[in-house]
Amino acid sequence: MSGSVLYDVPGPKAVVRNRILGIITVIVVLALLGWVVWRFAETGQFSPEKWAIFSYTQIWALIGEGVVNTLSAFAVAAVGALILGFVLAIGRLSDHAWIRLPVGWIVEILRAIPVLIFMMLLYYGLPVIDIRMTPYWAVVIALIAYNGSVLAEVIRAGVESLPRGQSEAGYAIGLRKSGVLRLILLPQAIRAMLPVIISQLVVTLKDTALGFIITYHELLYVIKLLGSNAVYHSPLIPAAIVGGSIYVAMCLALSYVAYLVEKRTRRSPKVVTLDDGGGEPATATETIAAQRGLGKYDASGW
Repeated sequence: MSGSVLYDVPGPKAVVRNRILGIITVIVVLALLGWVVWRFAETGQFSPEKWAIFSYTQIWALIGEGVVNTLSAFAVAAVGALILGFVLAIGRLSDHAWIRLPVGWIVEILRAIPVLIFMMLLYYGLPVIDIRMTPYWAVVIALIAYNGSVLAEVIRAGVESLPRGQSEAGYAIGLRKSGVLRLILLPQAIRAMLPVIISQLVVTLKDTALGFIITYHELLYVIKLLGSNAVYHSPLIPAAIVGGSIYVAMCLALSYVAYLVEKRTRRSPKVVTLDDGGGEPATATETIAAQRGLGKYDASGW
């Protein structure tokens, strides 16, 4: 075929033009990176004096403590955000207006408040009314509230994007709405939206860095502390390079874990659908019907 549904296949001239533009783009990017490295070298950012601070075991122990604090806040916030996201998503999908409307307002309000403002309100605002909170819980609660509301919309959108026949067939085999959500809609929606959910968890991991503003001793707080150390010639750029590399490593590790989970989910016998007898995989509703001993569902019934 000479074309595609989305775009026309480029001809010989277009292929040459695209290759030239690609080569020019790569050259420009490499030139910018080279200029940045040159400026760092010219200003002495690669000098041994700037990096001497990282030759001490206690410094790495301090960085390790910051990493542990970052991961501990992220772990609790991620679990809490997932739980809150499921609860709010189920509320948003409710048939009862007295549940759906208030939950919808809660989701919109939590999504509208920036995470940093939420942290500052919890840490600096609550003491005004004699309620005090540690920096750790201020960070965790703010991350749970914001990311949970975002995940709620992600899950709701994933459920509503499924074909309407999925839920109707579930009702036809005698399931209630809770059973349709739990057995048919949510498993499919989660698998479809898993990349978006993981992306939001990566955002959660990076947003823990905002905790340094309320004096939470996470990784960015430690990096800022080391970078402003005048005794070791204020190694701000080396500290930023080390801290940024650690953040990149943590995000890549989280993405790899998500990839393994997605790969395992696709191959797990608990989620692999049955064969409908015609060489095609059965739908989730047909799989559940087979497990219940019912016949195959089609447009004319069972």
